[in-house]
Amino acid sequence: MTEYVNRFRPSEAEIERRYANTRKAMEEHGLDYLVVSGSEYSGFEGAVRYLCGFHILHRYAYVIVSLHDDPVCVFPREATWVGDHSATFVARREFPSHCGEWIADYLKTKGARRVGIYGLEYIINVRDYSALAAQDFEILDFEIPFDYARSQKSEEEMASVRHSMDINKQGVLDVIKAYQPGKTEAELMGVAERTFSSMGCGRNTMNMVLTGPGGSLEPQMVFPSQRPVQDSDGLMYGLEISGEGGHWVEFSRPLAPHGLDDTMQEMMTAYQEFHVLAKEHMKAGNMAEEVSRACMKPIFDRGYRSGHVCGHSIGMTMIEMPRIGEGFDFVLPENMVCSMHPHFMNQERTHALYFQETYRVGRDGGEALSGVPIKVYEGGEDSF
Repeated sequence: MTEYVNRFRPSEAEIERRYANTRKAMEEHGLDYLVVSGSEYSGFEGAVRYLCGFHILHRYAYVIVSLHDDPVCVFPREATWVGDHSATFVARREFPSHCGEWIADYLKTKGARRVGIYGLEYIINVRDYSALAAQDFEILDFEIPFDYARSQKSEEEMASVRHSMDINKQGVLDVIKAYQPGKTEAELMGVAERTFSSMGCGRNTMNMVLTGPGGSLEPQMVFPSQRPVQDSDGLMYGLEISGEGGHWVEFSRPLAPHGLDDTMQEMMTAYQEFHVLAKEHMKAGNMAEEVSRACMKPIFDRGYRSGHVCGHSIGMTMIEMPRIGEGFDFVLPENMVCSMHPHFMNQERTHALYFQETYRVGRDGGEALSGVPIKVYEGGEDSF
């Protein structure tokens, strides 16, 4: 059997860079050890993959990072043969029946006093956290510091990001090309999923749809159903994926075969103005909160209400900190990657607009990684 080599496997220099940045953040917060958790839940496997190369196929996993010792991967024993452990670039791998108890014992033998945990807000297995919380060492939530430590992407990472964007764009275009009235919402989504699967995404897709009658979109994001679409419908397939390198991107565009109604047209104008401002303000040295305030101005000036943050950092975890929103005084570094996707609606909540674009923070402004115009498609187009 011919061995397959992932061309996006990180180099030794890239691995050293990731650990150096992580340990620097640990030192700044006075940590002895860091426990990084990942879960099968789509988009939340990436922190483990970032630090050890393992792509979680099922269940969950951990990486223990020390300031001075070599890292350790910890996998549940029942998942010994689930996933490709040969992809793991960390040498020590443990497979206990109870990961939390094993990690707690390991940290006790090492004399740990201050232990950071990445995953307290969403990810960590409750049974494992309970075992750690029962110990005497101090536990700190390390969600934001770890995300900040990996916010600036290397050139190796940017190659993976751009590859993911190529895949995402192809999936969106394939949906647009395949559109015909009478096809179901799910049938059209299946076109994109087929593209994503064939191009190596595996299960790393997080997809949904917004629909509405008469060239409108309603606020709620839903799973695509067996409802046949009509040519008067508005459709927005929100497509988020990561390619074989593991870096997530978000890209989508609205589809309205008979055009948008008047309310949606005005919303689209606000969205176009938002993205002009995003290119101007997604600049190294600007603060996340200030970027949000500047970019959201054409939306709030029209009296729309926000249903979602305007954007967030994105990497090997689908949603990383900081959010591009109020309360985040993080200064954007060059080569940070952000998904920008304001979700807003009219005061009556009858109309909404939401679609995604992924940006690279540049020295002089933001780079929209898709290169695709901010416009509405009619269906049937075979190119952007």
